[in-house]
Parts: sequence; C-alpha cells; structure tokens
Amino acid sequence: MFQGEHRESMYWGTYRPHLYLGIRARTPKSLMAGLMWIGLKDGQYFLRHVCEDSDDLRTYGWLRHNGRDYGQQVLVDQDTHISTSFLKSHEIGSGYGGDWAVRIDANLDKSPMNEVSLENGHFFFYLADEGGYPLTIDQEAFDLQKSSRLVSGSREDVGGWELHINSSDDMEIHYAGFKTSHMHNLTDLVQRTLAVQTRRMGRLQLPDTFDISANIAVFQISAKLSFKVDLAFVSGVGLKTSRVAERVKSLTGVSLSKKLNEKEDFFDAKFTRHFNLTDKVGLEALTVGKASIGNLLGGIGYFYGQSKIALLKSTDNGDGENFISYWPAALYTAVPSRSFFPRGFLWDEGFHQLLIWRWDIGICLDIIGHWLDLINVDGWIPREQILGAEALSKVPDEFVRQHPTNGNPPTLFLVLQDLTVGIERNIFSPGESDAIAAFLERAFVRLEAWFQWFNTTQSGKEPGSFYWHGRDNTTVRELNPKALSSGLDDYPRASHPSEEERHLDLRCWMLLAAKCMHSISNLLGSTNRLEKGYSLMAEELSNFDYLNEMHSDGVTGVYCDYGNHTEKVKLRWLEVMGNHAQRELVRVVTEAPKLGLVPHIGYVSLFPFMMKIIPSDSWILGKQLDIIANQSILWTKYGLRSLAKTSSLYMKRNTEHDPPYWRGQIWMNMNYMTLSALRHYAQEDGPHKERASTVYKELREILIRNVVQNYHRSGYLWEQYDETNGGKGKGSRPFTGWTSLILLVMAEA
Repeated sequence: MFQGEHRESMYWGTYRPHLYLGIRARTPKSLMAGLMWIGLKDGQYFLRHVCEDSDDLRTYGWLRHNGRDYGQQVLVDQDTHISTSFLKSHEIGSGYGGDWAVRIDANLDKSPMNEVSLENGHFFFYLADEGGYPLTIDQEAFDLQKSSRLVSGSREDVGGWELHINSSDDMEIHYAGFKTSHMHNLTDLVQRTLAVQTRRMGRLQLPDTFDISANIAVFQISAKLSFKVDLAFVSGVGLKTSRVAERVKSLTGVSLSKKLNEKEDFFDAKFTRHFNLTDKVGLEALTVGKASIGNLLGGIGYFYGQSKIALLKSTDNGDGENFISYWPAALYTAVPSRSFFPRGFLWDEGFHQLLIWRWDIGICLDIIGHWLDLINVDGWIPREQILGAEALSKVPDEFVRQHPTNGNPPTLFLVLQDLTVGIERNIFSPGESDAIAAFLERAFVRLEAWFQWFNTTQSGKEPGSFYWHGRDNTTVRELNPKALSSGLDDYPRASHPSEEERHLDLRCWMLLAAKCMHSISNLLGSTNRLEKGYSLMAEELSNFDYLNEMHSDGVTGVYCDYGNHTEKVKLRWLEVMGNHAQRELVRVVTEAPKLGLVPHIGYVSLFPFMMKIIPSDSWILGKQLDIIANQSILWTKYGLRSLAKTSSLYMKRNTEHDPPYWRGQIWMNMNYMTLSALRHYAQEDGPHKERASTVYKELREILIRNVVQNYHRSGYLWEQYDETNGGKGKGSRPFTGWTSLILLVMAEA
C-alpha cells in the first residue's frame, strides 16, 4: 500500500530522533546526515550530538514539523540559541526521493546572567554512508570561494549526489574523512580526532585529512556567533538534466527563506484547521499545542534491524546464547522521548496515533502498517523495538531481549476504532475513507492473528478473565512483582502472581479489541465465523453484571484486580555475609496470601469507566465520580494521580534501585482516557450528567494549566508530573509521546 509515489515522497526525513538533528532515508543501508556542535558547561567543552539529558539544554524540540517535508526546531544550549530548519524539495532533475536542505542559525545570548560565553561557534555537519559507498572530496581544489560543493558520492537509490554550503557570514571550514562501519559511535570518533588535533596543533579543529574510500565526511563550520549557514543536498546529479546550480540556489539563501516562511504559514493554517484552539485556550497554551504535535512528528524515526527474542531459561540456541534473532525488519514509528526512549514502543504508539491520524491519515496508516508487519506466525508483536546499532546503543542489556509470552496493551485498536467510526460518520474525505477501508482489508488477517494471540495466551482460568503474563513469582527483591507487559510497570497487582489472577485493565483492553474487530468486520462486510465471535465476546465483556461479579465487591462501587494477595509485604534490609559485609533490600512476607480482590485504587480501577462500560444511570457511576474527585484518593491540583493516597504502596519503592513509577505520579495518557469518558457521560442522559460535566471541565483546566506552566518554566513536556512538588515535571524530557495528548485535551477531541 505504501510503495510508489508515497514511498518516494517519504524517503528522506528527520528519521534519527535520538540526535539533536539527524537525517536519513527510509532504506536499511542509508546515506545519513547529522549535526554536532561544541557546547560549554561549567567551564568545560562538550560535543553535542546525541540527545542526552545530562547535556542540560535549556530547551530543544521541533516547534513545527509536518511529518513530511518541513520542520523548524529550536535548541538552547546555555547562552547559545540554535535554530535548525529542514526542507525537502523535488524538482526537475532530482533523483529518487528528491533534495533537501538544512539551515543552521546560531546566536549568542549576551545577557548579564551569562558570565562565560563562547564567542565562536563550532558546528560539525556530516554525511555517513551506512552502505559503505565511498564519498569524494577534492582536497586539492577545496576552495569555497570557487565552488560551494563540500562532498559528493553515488548510490544505487538516489544516483549521484552532492552536498553544497551557502552563507554570507565569514566562516572557517575544516574537514575529516573516515572509513568505518560503526555509525553508532560517531561522537567518539569526532571527539578523539579533535583531542589529537588540539594536543598536536593547539587548535580545536579537524585535520583536513580524508581516509582512502572514506564513507563518512565531517565538516567543521567555525564562525563568530551570530551566524547562519545553509546546507543543500541534491540527488540525481551527473546527468545533462540535473540542473544542479539552479536546484542548489533554490535550496539556499533568499529562496530557502521564502520556502521556509511559506511552510511555516501552511503549518499554522493546518494546525488551526485541524485543532481549532482559537476560542479554547490562550496564546501560551497555543504555543505548547504546536510544540506537542511538532515534536511528535519530528520525532518519527525509521529503524532497521533484528529484535532479540528471549528463549526459555532452560534452553539456548546452540551457541550458548539465550536468545534468537527475529527476522530483519523495518519500523517507521513515532517515539516516546528523543532522549530516553528513542525507539518504538507498542502501547505508546496507539496513543501517538490518536494525534497523528487527526493530522495526516497517510502517515498514521503507514506507521500502523509497519507495526502490523512485525507480527509473527503466532500473532505476537514484540512490545519494544530495538532495531539497529544506534537503537541498541541507548538500551541497557537486560532490557534488550523480548519475551514471546508477554504482550502489551493493544492500544492500536483505539485508533482503528476512531477510523472505523470516522468512516461511519463521514468525517473523512472520499479518498481518505477509501484508503482507510483498503488498509483495514489488507491488515485484517494480521489484526485477527493479533487478537487471537491475546485471546489464547493471556486468558485466565475463569471464562471472560485475562491476566498479564510475565510477572515473576519467585522474586525476593520486588515489593510487588512488576507487570511490565501491562505498560503500567510497578502499578500494584496481587502480591503473589498466579494463574488465578484477573487483570481488570486487560479485560477492558480485550473489550475494546473485540468491539473494534466487530466494527471492522461490519465495515468490510465480513461474514466469517470469527466475526460472530467478536460480536459475542464484545457482548460478554460488556455485561455489566458479569463485570461486577468478577471485579467489584458490590458495595463500594470500586473496581479491582483479583488474585492471590496479602497486604503484609514489605522490604527489609538484610545483612549478607561474605568477604565484605553488605546489605540487601529484600522482600518479606508476614502473612499467607488469600484469593480475593486486590485492594488498590488507581488508574486500573478506572478502566471500566474509561471504556464507558458503566451505564449512565448506575449508582456505581456516581461512586466512580466520587473516587475521581476525592483529593484523598485520585484528585490533585495538577491531574489524577496514578495510585490513591490510601493505597499501602502509594509512592513506595519497588526495589532498592526502583523508585515509584506508577504509584502516585500523574500520567497524561490515563488522564486523557478518563477525560474522554467524563466528556461521554457529561453528554449522556442520567442522574450523573451534570456532575460528570463539572468534573470534566475542572480536570481539563488543571491538566492544561499545569502542562503549559511546566513547559514555559522548564522548556519541556515531561514524561510524568509530580503532585508532591507543585505539579513539577518528572522523568524523561522532552516526552512528546503521549504527553502530547495535551493538544487533544485543549481541542476537546
């Protein structure tokens, strides 16, 4: 579905989200580009390249990005303000995928607060060929007064290509060429080269040398701050029709400025058209809304490699390894965080696509298609995608292997349900509706396999019950064994994992999946036996009485997990004797567990409410609103906390090295789903309509206020927010994964 014109138009992009600026093509062995610069912190020089929290940039992120051919990013490194703009173009004479340009605009903030400043800027722009194709530089005639060309080469995909530079400022250019197959440690390569040159020459500059058959070319651009430089990549050169000079001119200088201004206007107009925030929020919130969608789209990456699949503990693959490799695969996906999680996460992606389908349905379907193409013969999709050396370099070894018994919330059904309902309600153009229907028809066999994998491997002992597999029932160090596959990690479950468990959230995800599969079947006119099964299963899981029987005590109106549980569990320091006296924090159980409801109230308790299973006239709906609005339980001045203050595990560490994660912090994805349900009940006739409306308005207001204030104070959207510290952002930053849902909160979408 995504070949031909679509594939070519999406070929180049800012598809290396783990870098402050990284460009590549959607092909396994790509020609890649990136930006580095010298930063100053605490009187020391540092080379910036990979997005690192420790770099302590005041802010960075795409303020505007359309996901296709334009982006505008701002980075503030201490007192240096850097703007990077990206533009794609396809003109007469262009090779496959077209041409692209990058503008770097660096300025110095000379405020009295900045005692130590870098007077000169040192930027390093590079091209690196993963395929090992050699790059060419004319060292003898390297004179930018005579020619703007920096480097050239040739590839099978784009033909001959050249990189040109243009600037009206005084610049000093130095270069280095390297031959290596290791693309994930280019920072070290450049850093070592600069260190050698500094010791040898006493100057911070590249050596103006080029290895034989070099496949990496790095250009150091040094100039007095402030300065501006344009870099233009043109493909398909070497032919009579190439028109290289005209194309370079159109991608630099005044012409580039004009095109960037036009793209900015197009972005702003499209943003207004799709989200319509004019009368809903103020200017400060509007800025955050644009940055939310901009950095989400600018954070879309293309990855290629093989996942490592864990084998059972009792087996190995014959080489002494405890994993086997998945097939070589590509993944085009958004990422949760460019600094900390710059790779694909299955359950995150469903939330990302709630925004992206509203912006560009073509990008949305392309991404979902890539994820579904990762499904194996059993119907399983690895939940975390660590593909290629660059992705691997950011992940601790213990998290690399994926376990084929473990799932992840099937949040892609949130999006697919939106799309099927959208077709029924005629919100898409005829062309978009046709594309969605064609996609669903082709994807249906994969969706069936995925659904059946959940239905068979994650089912519980009781009919209509489900539980997340993969919890450790032998742990002696975890206060409450994590359910990583649920996405909610350390959220409290039954203290003693067993096959008797019933996980409320998974039951509700399965209801969503069954409903969605039924809707898609109806849309496609499917009449197979599985279609009837989806309908029956959706009916069964929607049965309110059955839900209450399995997950509620029938008195308090609270919903809980069910399992083998005791509250008498704690972590205690234990002296470990050996060569050196040591202490370990170990789990101690002082009461035998019993089967029953797990008495923790939090996000999981709200899943029947979030999925709108509760009838609008039920007394339980009133109780759910009480739980949401009660400051001793879930309500805070900044959003709903993940675990009630009344819980015995509220803000408790799970191990010596694991601080609380989903045990009180405020997370945007669950607040968004709760808000969506509040809006639903505020529009449904019943005794709780007005109360739901009031709570909806208050929750929406405090979420927007806190995220917007944090963004303008800190420069970032955050992974989570801390109610104990004035709603301050916590965790990784920038987190323009599901925290970007604040835009849909603003738009009331």
